[in-house]
Amino acid sequence: MVIDQGGPVLIEGPVEVDLGEGRTAVSDRFVVALCACRRSRNYPWCDTSHRRRPRDRQGAVRGGEADAERAERATDRTLSPSHSAKAAPAPGALTMGVEEEFLLVDEVGGRSVPAGAEVIDEAGKGPALPNGMRIEPELLASQVELASGVCNDLRALAEQLNVGRRLLAEAARRKRRMLISTGTPVRESGPVTLTSGALPEQTGGTYAGLLSDYEACGCHVHVGVADEETAVAVTNHVRGWLPTLLALSANSPFHAGRDTGYASWRMVLQSRFPGSGVPPYFPSAAACRDRLEQLVECGTLADVGQSFWLARPSPLSPAVEFRVADAATPVEEAVLQAALSRALVHTALTALSDGREPATVTDQVAAAVWSAARHGLNGPGIHPQQGRRAPAVALAQELLHHVTPALEEAGDLNFVRHQLDVLVDQGTGAQRQRADASALKGATAVVERLADETARPAGEIRSHSTPTSSGLPATARRNP
Repeated sequence: MVIDQGGPVLIEGPVEVDLGEGRTAVSDRFVVALCACRRSRNYPWCDTSHRRRPRDRQGAVRGGEADAERAERATDRTLSPSHSAKAAPAPGALTMGVEEEFLLVDEVGGRSVPAGAEVIDEAGKGPALPNGMRIEPELLASQVELASGVCNDLRALAEQLNVGRRLLAEAARRKRRMLISTGTPVRESGPVTLTSGALPEQTGGTYAGLLSDYEACGCHVHVGVADEETAVAVTNHVRGWLPTLLALSANSPFHAGRDTGYASWRMVLQSRFPGSGVPPYFPSAAACRDRLEQLVECGTLADVGQSFWLARPSPLSPAVEFRVADAATPVEEAVLQAALSRALVHTALTALSDGREPATVTDQVAAAVWSAARHGLNGPGIHPQQGRRAPAVALAQELLHHVTPALEEAGDLNFVRHQLDVLVDQGTGAQRQRADASALKGATAVVERLADETARPAGEIRSHSTPTSSGLPATARRNP
């Protein structure tokens, strides 16, 4: 046992603490920090939340969450398992998968309809999906989910998404529906209907009116890692890049028949839920589990697998889940998110194997998410480490530079460069939707264009023989 003067009591774990009234708290870390002053928000564990922080000469507390994060890291270096002895795997050795959420809309008016169950049944009559792929209901009856199998390369992933989208789009068409991939519905629709089942009903009971207009669809990327502890450590490293991934994916400018003025209204809707946004820094997997269990106990999460963090350790397998991106209309943009996410994980694993700490994310990270949702690539962003304004395209350039070694080693660099150039030249999904609304004279035409592009298969994913631009232009050229 070690007693830190003014700090926690350090005890060799695992530890079980009797809290009285039949309650216990358990930690399986090999050294456990027990709060000695009973002021920790995470009592009986010490979480530094109550520690005094240094003041500057004007008397203001410095750093806020960033200082707390640095203190947590100092504890982490002493108490948590080290990843420095583990060599980072080759980028191509990291497996990945994608979950895509789609809206089902009426083929006449383009309004969302609660047709998920009938379209899933109809898809089941078609050809069998490749091994590992699945089609599932979503929270709302107007949505369906397509999940790829485990993939080793971008080409295999694109082929699976091509097959799954085609199967769903054809099934929807036979039911006089259209399948569209967009972050939020373009047209106004009636009250949402929950999918039948215990979990949707529990979720509806927890969040009530928050779900009344929450027809939000995302593109989620899963990247496999060795274990849960590694997943938490990697998530700590990728946190600062999540706003840029959102800006690249922004594809929800409309909601219920109106232009919101945002590039990603889906992110605005999602931000209303407790525990949303960039995840906090966690010194260990146990600390992450404890936080989730606390949120469930407090009644703010329906279960530990339903957090709204934009990246998280998977609750089902050793993997990091990126849940930040809007639903991607073309397959290529879903594959782009997968390529960048896998490269971020590999870059984080390399840093961990070298013993490097993650860059400190400033208190402005919530503002960085908001700015990405507001502007996408077409405007200012906020640098999450420096807490200052920067062009969103410049932040995308910085992300590309950060992950270039991983992309190059995996053979994905030319594809990513090409797709980023396409995004800057043609605009994000949000920019394209607005341009289509103006050129095609109406929301119904936008929905029809989305349906066509959702069902269009991606071209061959390959390394481009002609080098593409290694740097993004300073501003997006398409600016509707």
